[in-house]
Amino acid sequence: MGEHVFLRVTPRTGIERAIKTNKLNPKFIGPFEVLRRVGPVAYQVALPPHLSNLHDVFHVSQLWTYTSDTGHVLEPDSVKLKENLTFQVTPVWIDDTSVKKLRGKEVLLVKVAWNRAGMEEHT
Repeated sequence: MGEHVFLRVTPRTGIERAIKTNKLNPKFIGPFEVLRRVGPVAYQVALPPHLSNLHDVFHVSQLWTYTSDTGHVLEPDSVKLKENLTFQVTPVWIDDTSVKKLRGKEVLLVKVAWNRAGMEEHT
């Protein structure tokens, strides 16, 4: 069919057990190509080899439409990797500062604007 979808990660779909993460599980994984419509509310999806133990037909409630956007893809030339597979990120300016009071101490929180591979990000 040529369309792509994200799969919802839930115990019902079995994806939660199939992916191994050391941190929090994502809500969706993908995108995956839709191969064909199986019934009025089910679709067959092309799964990668590491998810081959899952059934490849999913109910529409477990799918989320992926809208293709060229902004989602980084060009390999735009990211300059070092030998240890890291890259340089430079802070542009400090957006905001605040102080968070904990039980016995105060922590300074800083929101910084970063310039990474020609894209600006605020964290």
